Amino acid sequence: MRNAPLNATKIGAKAFALFTKNQRQWTAKPYEQAEIDAFKQNLADGGFAPEHVLAHDSYLINLGHPEPEAREKSLTAFIDEMSRCAQLGLDRLNFHPGSHLRKISEQECIDNIVASLNTALAEVEGVKAVIENTAGQGSNLGHRFEQIAAIIDGVEDKSRVGVCLDTCHTFTAGYDLRTAEAYAQTMDEFDRLIGFQYLMGMHINDSKPDLGARVDRHHSIGEGKLGMEAFRLIMNDARLDGVPMVLETIDETIWPQEIELLYSLQQAA
Repeated sequence: MRNAPLNATKIGAKAFALFTKNQRQWTAKPYEQAEIDAFKQNLADGGFAPEHVLAHDSYLINLGHPEPEAREKSLTAFIDEMSRCAQLGLDRLNFHPGSHLRKISEQECIDNIVASLNTALAEVEGVKAVIENTAGQGSNLGHRFEQIAAIIDGVEDKSRVGVCLDTCHTFTAGYDLRTAEAYAQTMDEFDRLIGFQYLMGMHINDSKPDLGARVDRHHSIGEGKLGMEAFRLIMNDARLDGVPMVLETIDETIWPQEIELLYSLQQAA
């Protein structure tokens, strides 16, 4: 945990993501104060603002679970993750909205997610819940902007909710980004249905699957079906200034080069 800011600095990052605990386990031991203090010191030493750190919750959590007992287990874990963010001085927790598992309707699942979020936000102060759009695999919700908008609409304190756009997920969910015209249309639709005021993070990934495939397979920048133009458009979109952007591409050995590449696209504008 404490080394996350150091690792980000080493690859030339100005923002980074981290898991607050093992992402494939339900529980973890509480943080020791020394770990919290070391993380905060390394964050400050690296020049990172808390709002440029995009914490991510466990992959096991499903706030829309159709079964009350399983949903309660997810909610308990989510509240713990939010509390861990608060302990670390971080102001946002990125999460996948949830899945109906083909046992309840989409609307019932959205209602479950909303109820879970309202409970968690009342329980933990100072941390925003940031909904990540999904590729739409299986029964996962969040692949349509309308679904995300419906969740936000149900959250009582809208200052405590936001959105993280994943470029691969956006593309494979059916929203094109590959040309200036397509990019403008997708981003205009995002703004109309959700609003840029809710954008609190981005995952910058190329895509192995094609447009609308509803399959989540990331690729290195410029190596997939999205191509380089999409990333040039992103890096020169003033509406995205200040939004933390995090690579989740498949080859971590070239992350420093990918970061340099993305910044070079911005400079070339």
